Amino acid sequence: MQTYYYVLASQKFLMEEEPLEEVFRERIRDYHEKEKEIDFWQVPQPAFLEAPELASIKVKCPQPAAAIISTNSHFITWLKLRLEFVATGEFQAPSDTIPQPLASLAPSSTQDS
Repeated sequence: MQTYYYVLASQKFLMEEEPLEEVFRERIRDYHEKEKEIDFWQVPQPAFLEAPELASIKVKCPQPAAAIISTNSHFITWLKLRLEFVATGEFQAPSDTIPQPLASLAPSSTQDS
């Protein structure tokens, strides 16, 4: 199992109001230069929130929610400091309650990186 870290906020805040495109573009450029594999994803309506162990987190977040998920805890900590008004956490996957860590409940969605 892998540990995934996340920042979570309303979809409107995380995908519309916050100018994250430049952050992602710069990080992707840096990763390519270092020949490092991408380890973060933007997920609208993340399915991991349906896991029973995350029910208390889901009720605190305005819906529909969005998440930035990463295997890099330092990146998530940095995002938390930059964004301020987001929830953070972690989960283990794949598991019985979270079979696909990057899955989205949004219709016809794709994960952006």
